[in-house]
Amino acid sequence: MPTDVTVKIDDRARLLSAALSATRYPELAQKRRPHGTHSHARSTSKQLAPFADHAAVQDLQGLLDQGAPLEALFTLIMTTRLPDLTIERPPRWMPANWGDKLRDFMQRAALTQWWQDEDGAWMKAREDAARMFESISFKPFLYPFVGDVTENLVFVPNISFPTDQELGLRLGRDLVCIAPPRLAWGDSPPWPYNEDPTHVYRAALSQYAKMLMIGYLRAHADVVADASKNPIQMGDQGRIKYPTWQDQFAALFVAGAVAIFLEDHVNKAEASAYVLMERKTNNLTVLPAVIAVLRRYMNEREAGKFGSLLDFLPVFPKQLRVTTKIQAL
Repeated sequence: MPTDVTVKIDDRARLLSAALSATRYPELAQKRRPHGTHSHARSTSKQLAPFADHAAVQDLQGLLDQGAPLEALFTLIMTTRLPDLTIERPPRWMPANWGDKLRDFMQRAALTQWWQDEDGAWMKAREDAARMFESISFKPFLYPFVGDVTENLVFVPNISFPTDQELGLRLGRDLVCIAPPRLAWGDSPPWPYNEDPTHVYRAALSQYAKMLMIGYLRAHADVVADASKNPIQMGDQGRIKYPTWQDQFAALFVAGAVAIFLEDHVNKAEASAYVLMERKTNNLTVLPAVIAVLRRYMNEREAGKFGSLLDFLPVFPKQLRVTTKIQAL
C-alpha cells in the first residue's frame, strides 16, 4: 500500500528553529530534560549565538517568556511565504513587524547559506524519515474512527529546535507533524530516523490522530454533549491535565490508537513498551483497557453493530469501566 504521508523539509520551520537556538530556549529545555542533541542543532546554536540580541530573536524570547505555545509560533511562521515572510492576518499577540524582523534575521545570519552548508544532514534526515513511511498509510487505519481523512498528512523532520518534542499543526488542508529524531540515553546524540520506526510512527500518528479527533468531536458537539453525561474513568491527575470530556476522550483515543497501530504494524513488543511508558510518564493506567475497548469497537463496527464512532461514544465510558474491572481481577 503506498504511503499517504509526505515527508519534506520546510525553510520556514527551519527559520523559527534557528531563531529558537539563539534564545534561552535550548538552555531551559536542557534544565527541564537533559538530553543529547543532533550535531546540527549544536552547530546552529554556536553559529547564531552572536545574534541573540537581534530584534527578531528578542521578540521570540518575549513570546516564550509569556508562555506562547510552540505550536502557535510554528503555525504562525508556516502561514507566511518566503522570501518576504509577510503575514496577511497577524494575530494580536504577534510583535509589531515581526515578519520584517525575521526576514532581516534570516539575511544577516546568512541562514540560506548555512542550510546549504548543512544540506547533507538535512537530506539524510528527510531520506531516513521518508524510508520509514514507504509502506505506511494512516488514513485507512483512522477511517473507522473519524471517517474519510481529506487532509494531507505532512511529516517534517527537524534536526534543529525543539530537540525533545514533536509539534502538530493544522495548516489549511494540511496536518503537519514536526518531529525531532528519538532521544538517546544521556548525552548521546539522537537516533537516526531510520533506526527507530516506532518513534517516527508514534510521533506522526499521535499528532494526526489528535488533530483529527479534536476536529471530529467539535463537529459533532451535540453527540459529545449527550455522551459526556457519563464521565470517563480517569485518575485525578488525568482530570486535571484533561479537564473536559472531549479532552479526556481524545487523549485516551490517541494513546490507544498508537498502541494498536504499533502492535499491528511493528510488533507486540514495541506496543507493550509504548503502553508501559505511557503508564509511567502520563499516568495512563487505564490504557490497556482503552486498547481493548477500541479493538472491540473496531470489530463490532466491522460486524455492523456501530455505524460510526458517534454510535459508540455514549457507551465508551461504561465499557471502559467494565473492562478496567475485568482486567484488574
